[in-house]
Amino acid sequence: MVKFYQHVFNYEYPWQNVTFAFWLRYPNPFASHVLAVDVLDRHVDERGVLKTTRLVLKKGKVPKWFPESFMKNSEAFIIEESEVNPKTKTMVTRTKNLNHVRIMQVEETQTFTQHGQNPEWTSCKTEARIISRFGWGMTSRIEGFGQTNFAANAIKARKGMGHILQIIRDKQTAGRQALGHQS
Repeated sequence: MVKFYQHVFNYEYPWQNVTFAFWLRYPNPFASHVLAVDVLDRHVDERGVLKTTRLVLKKGKVPKWFPESFMKNSEAFIIEESEVNPKTKTMVTRTKNLNHVRIMQVEETQTFTQHGQNPEWTSCKTEARIISRFGWGMTSRIEGFGQTNFAANAIKARKGMGHILQIIRDKQTAGRQALGHQS
């Protein structure tokens, strides 16, 4: 069986700030589990869409009930592919883990768009599939753990983005104030 997660969240910040914060979100106080992020490829295609592939190393947690002998290292490599279209004000990111996939694979898609009613806000739709091929009567339990853990981490991720967005807002405000005092 497969477990699903879906959530829509509105950031009270403009799309360009949210998409900028996405690239700056690590490190932040809510993401201590993120150990490293590397850009593997980045280019602008013929349509003007920025395409980026990154490799993220995260430290996971294993439930106490899971047999230790099956997983010595809880670190996971995550591939993240994103497309940013400034013309349509849309950013789509897709992530999935590259290792431990038999135990649990998490596939996430996030879509950031300008909010429909308020152009100064950004809507973020998050969808995830949690799949285990472990067997041994533990598949459903592993997927349930993954779904619960994903939901908790999604809250931390939103807090982390909010932290970075506030830093951006503070710097923009300070910059405008400095320009106003130069006259």
